[in-house]
Amino acid sequence: MTAADRAAIVELVELEEAECLRLLTKSEIGRVVFTDAALPAAQPVTYVLDDQEVVFRTGGGSKLAAATRGAVVAFQVDEIDPSTRTGWTVLGVGEAYEVLFPERLAELATRMPRPWAPSRTAHTIAVPLQRLTGRRLVAVPADADTAEGRA
Repeated sequence: MTAADRAAIVELVELEEAECLRLLTKSEIGRVVFTDAALPAAQPVTYVLDDQEVVFRTGGGSKLAAATRGAVVAFQVDEIDPSTRTGWTVLGVGEAYEVLFPERLAELATRMPRPWAPSRTAHTIAVPLQRLTGRRLVAVPADADTAEGRA
């Protein structure tokens, strides 16, 4: 069996909510999935996990700002190694809202990652993770696979 063959043998393992939350803290970039003109759309954003809410900033007139206020959206983060085909993915779903309280905005500002477009931070959007799922792609040991094949 070649290294490429071994890399292709993976197993999907469901993640517990606590592990999903831990993995969300490992990254600063994720994707917001929302509806734009009745069609699905996705946009990468920098974010921070605040308790069990994903928080990101977006521009004043952006489609993302308009589409996410009061809408159910999804948020996805993943880390996949293409050579081994291992890694993880986390998907959260919740009803987005704009953060408006000055005290919370000030506290979040100290923790938010540096924005890609500094002029596009007029709105701070939070997504409470009402549904949170995740999976890990785990390499299956080659000897386990051959043992099963012999059984």
